[in-house]
Amino acid sequence: MVSDTPTQNLDWLLKGLVERVPLTYSALLLSSDGLPKACEGLTPDEADHMAALASGMYSLARSAGVRFAHGADVRQVVIELDTALLFVSAAGSGACLAVMADREANAEVLGYEMAMLVKSVRPVLATPARNQAPGGH
Repeated sequence: MVSDTPTQNLDWLLKGLVERVPLTYSALLLSSDGLPKACEGLTPDEADHMAALASGMYSLARSAGVRFAHGADVRQVVIELDTALLFVSAAGSGACLAVMADREANAEVLGYEMAMLVKSVRPVLATPARNQAPGGH
């Protein structure tokens, strides 16, 4: 479920990204631990599923950077499917941006637009880590 946080007013930014890049279906801002924060083009159920998937992919890429690339930061994860592309990138401290587009979308333009969106609003996109529940480990 999309969170009722101050970032929810960023839906318009995600909508602008989807509208600017032809053949782009959806965009989702999520916390790095998989909570949807704002979205465009997804039902609440789809946003939850995409957030979990994108968080997992980003975490795997981060682990690869630490283990095999001397701690290199993740710039972007791209998944190519037969009919679609999924891009996941960092979007500030503790946040990711996931974008789904048609396979025929211009990946360079989409990557550029994602980078520009993140760069222009990075401080607003940052998501603080969740506090651990009392008595939790």
